[in-house]
This record gives sequence, C-alpha cells and structure tokens, in this order.
Amino acid sequence: MSSTENERLRAIIAGLLAERGDTQPFADTESLFLSGRLDSMAATHLIMAIETEFGVEVGGADFDVSLLDSVEEMRSLVT
Repeated sequence: MSSTENERLRAIIAGLLAERGDTQPFADTESLFLSGRLDSMAATHLIMAIETEFGVEVGGADFDVSLLDSVEEMRSLVT
C-alpha cells in the first residue's frame, strides 16, 4: 500500500472517529472497535468506504469486524 492509500485510509477512520466526537490521534496498531472508539454502525460505514475508495469487496454475511480493528489490519484487507 502506498503512503497515499494509507493516508486515505487513515482519513476515513479519522472522519468516523470525529463524527463520534473523538479527535484523539490513533496509532496504526491501535484497537478501534474492541476499544470502543468505533461501533458497529461505524463498521458498516467503514466497509462501504473501503469498498468504494479501494475497489475491494470486504463485507459479507459472515464478515468478522475484528478484521477491521486497526489500521494495520485494514491495510491487509485492502492490499
């Protein structure tokens, strides 16, 4: 993943956090869902954004949100 793609992914996450009033910085390895910073509604928005931005099909009926728990894990899905 290029640095531009990484920045786009981080911008999506920052936007979702900001919508929830969370403007604190986050590390690429930090838990976003298990920590409670993002919730299931954010997961839906995140999946849609990743699919749109990166052209990758991520969701499905049996999709495990823990695969989106950190920027690092999301990068693995996108690449």
